[in-house]
Amino acid sequence: MVLQSHLRSLWGQEQRSRAGARYPNMGNLLKVLTCTDLEQEPNFFLDFENAQPTEAEREVWEQVDVVLKDAKGILDELQAYKGAGQEIRDAIQNPNDEALQEQAWAAVVPLVGKLKKFYEFSQRLEAALHSLLGALTNETYSDPTQHLEREQALAKQFAEILHFTLRFDELKMTNPAIQNDFSYYRRTLSRMRINNVPAEGENEVNNELANRISLFYADATPMLKTLSDGTTKFVSENKTLPIENTTDCLSTMASVCKVMLETPEYRSRFTSEETVSFCLRVMVGVIILYDYVHPVGAFAKSSKIDMKGCIKVLKDQPQNSVEGLLNALRYTTKHLNDESTNKTIKSMLQ
Repeated sequence: MVLQSHLRSLWGQEQRSRAGARYPNMGNLLKVLTCTDLEQEPNFFLDFENAQPTEAEREVWEQVDVVLKDAKGILDELQAYKGAGQEIRDAIQNPNDEALQEQAWAAVVPLVGKLKKFYEFSQRLEAALHSLLGALTNETYSDPTQHLEREQALAKQFAEILHFTLRFDELKMTNPAIQNDFSYYRRTLSRMRINNVPAEGENEVNNELANRISLFYADATPMLKTLSDGTTKFVSENKTLPIENTTDCLSTMASVCKVMLETPEYRSRFTSEETVSFCLRVMVGVIILYDYVHPVGAFAKSSKIDMKGCIKVLKDQPQNSVEGLLNALRYTTKHLNDESTNKTIKSMLQ
């Protein structure tokens, strides 16, 4: 029996070496096929409701927590943002009425202060994302599943950043007053400078900052752009870290969310329906981020995200609760309309 086993082993080695000689890339091909095999989905419960930092996570967790504490206030302010549309219209229609010009300026200056605050928060959020990516992609653990499973408090914070990002961009997209107010502010400020009129509020936003803020709000999804640019920057700054460490972290997070949402045993552990919508939003956010950061995106055949499965999970929810998320996949991803995108995926999103 031992001899037979030994002979079988030798025969296997010989076949493998022959295959290697005839097909020198076979090993690499097998590696690629294995690493994109979606059957091996991570199967664990990521506790978005109660995860607490371990001692190893605490330092990064506390840095990020300081930023996340302000996130809800930012969303509340953005949701309440009404703009100065009426005052601006009155001022434009009556260019010689000084009182109306002053009223419009007085209405716009504090609003620009808020827009500046939102922009500055995006910079803080990007720095927090860098800290989290540094912790979740380093060599402490051998693969992203171990990172997310053993560093659940950091994974939860990463999820909270994605959740905030999609919500911020949803609110911004439905509020045209933001860009109108800022454009009026810049035009008026420029006119005041030409006429040497001292402008109260000019110190609020200097010209260089105004350019950056203007570019930020010109994007349809400014927070998402901040995160995707920040992730790309993280990859380029950490040249010794394989890009796969980052993209695999993103694809694993998407898979974890999908598995939790479609597995009754896991889903029943959520104590609130809000966690379901949180999980859906995080899944979509991480797909979009992956699509921007990965060289071929989330929709290619070689993508490590089961896009059909993720879209099915979304479509299994009540339509009114996920239409915004499906639209985010339709309109804010980078590679959906590439020729290489599977036709079934395209038709699922039509």
